[in-house]
Amino acid sequence: MHPLQVGPYAIDKKIGAGGMGTVFLGRHRDTGQLAAVKVLPPSLAREDGFVARFTREIDAMKRLANPHVVELFDSGVDHETYYYAMEYVEGETLTSKLMREKRMPWRESVDVALQICVALKAAHDAGIIHRDLKPSNLLIATDGTVKLTDFGVAQVFAGGKLTVTGGIIGTAEYMSPEQAAGARATKKSDLYSLGAVLYAMLTGRPPFTGKTTLEVMQKHRHAQFDRASRYVADLPHWLDDLVSQLLDKDPDKRPPDAYVLSKRLQEILRKVELSSGAAETVAGVPTGSGTSAESGGHDGPGVATLMRDLVQHEVREAQKLSPIASFFDNIWVLLVLFVLLIGGGIAWFKYRTLPPDQQYAAGVALMDQPEGPDWLRARDQYFQPLVQSDPDTWQEKIQPHLDRIALYDWKSSVTRKRPRKNDSAVRSEPQRLLQIAQHAYEAGDWPRAERMLAALVTLLKDDPDHQPLHAAAVELLDGVRKQRTLAVDEYLVPALSRVKTLSSEGKKDEARKLLDSLRVLYGDDPAAPELLRSARDELETEPALSP
Repeated sequence: MHPLQVGPYAIDKKIGAGGMGTVFLGRHRDTGQLAAVKVLPPSLAREDGFVARFTREIDAMKRLANPHVVELFDSGVDHETYYYAMEYVEGETLTSKLMREKRMPWRESVDVALQICVALKAAHDAGIIHRDLKPSNLLIATDGTVKLTDFGVAQVFAGGKLTVTGGIIGTAEYMSPEQAAGARATKKSDLYSLGAVLYAMLTGRPPFTGKTTLEVMQKHRHAQFDRASRYVADLPHWLDDLVSQLLDKDPDKRPPDAYVLSKRLQEILRKVELSSGAAETVAGVPTGSGTSAESGGHDGPGVATLMRDLVQHEVREAQKLSPIASFFDNIWVLLVLFVLLIGGGIAWFKYRTLPPDQQYAAGVALMDQPEGPDWLRARDQYFQPLVQSDPDTWQEKIQPHLDRIALYDWKSSVTRKRPRKNDSAVRSEPQRLLQIAQHAYEAGDWPRAERMLAALVTLLKDDPDHQPLHAAAVELLDGVRKQRTLAVDEYLVPALSRVKTLSSEGKKDEARKLLDSLRVLYGDDPAAPELLRSARDELETEPALSP
């Protein structure tokens, strides 16, 4: 059963559902305007975190006015029911289109990508990162217009952070490597997701798949995908290269923004048209030396002859050497220069010394990278030399960075698969337990990982000998809880909504079987018992439908 009315909207039918609420088709009682009305379930409205995310989605949409972003009409609270009404798009999601057609022609895929670029540019210009770009969040209207929706996990960076440490938020198959690592998402993260969507349109599959969310996330961070041209024979190599660039694991190697990306896509279309036109012209004109007889009766040389002569001219010009070039066109000269270059480079690296402020800035730049070896380089190459040379000036300023690096270094040693011989730190009991908890987390056994980490945090809190280990346990526990909450949000809540729907339709046995399956899967998850208990109570107390 669905509500008959929400706010000023008379509800017609349910048209969608997700972790952050249910979407109904409604009609405004005064204006008659159709709208898609998204409602936050009352059970979730009691949770501050869900209300905050729902409110952020509304705030993000209020700041956007673009033909390729679903328009927000209004929002409010109706008897403790949070809702907002948005533009109703007659059509289908990109997910539905791909399920029906498997994959799309490359020109159509480029057209969709160009429209997404317009939406992303508007969002990024407004200070909004979508963070969850995927086919199900792209609506294709009957006239072919593409509209971006679902800003439920968007980060409005002009208004603060969504989570304390950034968090792992997004859909695994289309998630950027930096999001998979728990780092802050940027506009280039959205471009990576767009690259994954474009890849799926072209090939009929996302760049990475796996049996678990964690497996897919790890592939985004470390694995190499098959180039799209492997599956699409007629794919222009320019487009193949651009998709690969969008999916580069280094954000700095992706296009700088959505506007530049749109220009690159348009340039590919022009290149294909020009190359196709030139090929057709050459194929349609006989080749020859240029006389009228050899050119099929035309005066002057044919097109193919002109193209050949132009190419030959360019080659001859390129081969002409100036006096300076002739001097360098000597193997012994080049060898001497090579030796001088290598020696000079070694001397430069050995004796160069950056000013202290520049050393500090270089170290901070490395710390802005995702957690990894760059942090150790910042410590060894920049921070420690500064502290050693002038501790009064730099110790206090650099110490927070050194603490973060020490924590990373400690966690790296904790998670080593094979402890080194005679390494007493790795063999310590608290570290062994933390290693087990880490392995449970990586295997997807989040409830066990959370229980062990919570116990370790309590155990090590006041232990002066294990403060770095305590800090590592706190950070890992925070990550486990965020990931577990996301899993409950994205799968358990919609599944419980199905239980309720089956029950309301009188299919009690099916509803109980589904609920029993969820209890088996989520019964030991600390976030799930209350939701499961509520669903069970509602199932048992709801009166059966009359025959």
